[in-house]
Amino acid sequence: DVTEIEEKEAQAKQEEQIMKEQELSNLLHEKRYLKALGLAISLDRPHTVLTVVKAILKEADGRKHLEKNIVRLRKDQKEAVLTFLVTWNTNSRNCHEAQAVIEILLKHEEPDSLLQYSGIKSAVESLLPYT
Repeated sequence: DVTEIEEKEAQAKQEEQIMKEQELSNLLHEKRYLKALGLAISLDRPHTVLTVVKAILKEADGRKHLEKNIVRLRKDQKEAVLTFLVTWNTNSRNCHEAQAVIEILLKHEEPDSLLQYSGIKSAVESLLPYT
């Protein structure tokens, strides 16, 4: 019978999730946005990533800070953000943040590099009608 082992594993995962949530909250409070972005992306939380982007844009020189943070993300993290912003762009309340991130990606990534992103074709097709 492995029920007890499975329950302990599930409880450990839940505790780990709670710890990450607390860490994310602390990072946002401390305005450590790059780490907060990375953690929100790793947790696969598009809304939390959007919250971080909005928080950055509210700062003085928000666009510069957002640019600095987005540029420093790894390629896989940028791909995840691209996937998230496709959804953000369809909502008029979030489209400005989505457009800001798109602008940064287009400005700092080479076209050949962007073509290597997984799901870039569907992302562009989804972005065009709303952009």
